[in-house]
Amino acid sequence: MSVAASAIYFLNLRGDVLINRLYRDDVGGNMVDAFRMHIMQTKELGTCPVRQIGGCSFLYMRISNVYIVIVVSSNANVACAFKFVVEAVALFKSYFGGAFDEDAIRNNFVLIYELLDEIMDFGYPQNLSPEILKLYITQEGVRSPFSSKASDKPVPNATLQVTGAVGWRREGLMYKKNEIFLDIVESVNLLMSSKGSVLRCDVTGKILMKCFLSGMPDLKLGLNDKIGLEKEAQLKSRPSKSGKTIELDDVTFHQCVNLTRFNSEKTVSFVPPDGEFELMKYRITEGVNLPFRVLPTIKELGRTRMEINVKVKSVFGAKMFALGVVVKVPVPKQTAKTSFQTTSGKAKYNASIDSLVWKYVLVTFI
Repeated sequence: MSVAASAIYFLNLRGDVLINRLYRDDVGGNMVDAFRMHIMQTKELGTCPVRQIGGCSFLYMRISNVYIVIVVSSNANVACAFKFVVEAVALFKSYFGGAFDEDAIRNNFVLIYELLDEIMDFGYPQNLSPEILKLYITQEGVRSPFSSKASDKPVPNATLQVTGAVGWRREGLMYKKNEIFLDIVESVNLLMSSKGSVLRCDVTGKILMKCFLSGMPDLKLGLNDKIGLEKEAQLKSRPSKSGKTIELDDVTFHQCVNLTRFNSEKTVSFVPPDGEFELMKYRITEGVNLPFRVLPTIKELGRTRMEINVKVKSVFGAKMFALGVVVKVPVPKQTAKTSFQTTSGKAKYNASIDSLVWKYVLVTFI
């Protein structure tokens, strides 16, 4: 569900209304008095950015010396509301020369009202891209004397971006050499019992791409996702290929990905932005193969001494290797002296993080 904001207020630190805009008639114009009385005067601004008073919810954020307050009367998406605030502030800064404070709002209130009418319609967020809005809202704001000079970067075609065709890539890109780079970064989260059995294990990953392609390329990315391979087999009326498959959970994509095609065909099809971007994020909870196995043993030698024995074994294939392996063993804050015995690598005591740190440059199959 979208934000469905009923009103938005810009307040200074004293609680005075600088600018407000009512998008729906389900809240009164005096709703800001409730925010000022129940939140600002009670000094509870730093406790929680979402407060419910009566039948309305107040979502607020402080930017410099200005509070931006969104009032909603229904169950709205809080994350979407704060995302709208962040992007709206970035839009205002692009018009004001990089400054957003009480003085900038007072000097540009006419321009802000015009922008508020464009970026939100009946409480629902619209296009907040500065490059697009500057094509048909050409009024220049009062720029701060400390602001940087506006860049002369060419702007994309407005019609394509406003209609949502390709709003993340400008036309006319040309490269002498077409290149594309792809990196997969994964983090393994593991909870192990004292006996060495795995209690919980999951992987969070992301696919990073760097694209230097000419024109408007349409790319497709194949994944060994179990659901995707089964869907492809159904569409082609043939049995699914045998092999290793994974089940991806909580998948989120960059806005360039064609979600309609992914939902129907499970194919990641996209027109990539120019440069570096994050294509997708995912999480894996089933069939996780751990790269290492850690076997710790802790013995207490009296009241002031402790012996820690940690064995790390690699469990990946013989053709694979690991670079820059770091193992951190937490120790009590009162640790005064340490000694080490290592079969390989280097170890030291880092008092700033209260940990024993072991590093090894290259780890191969054991």
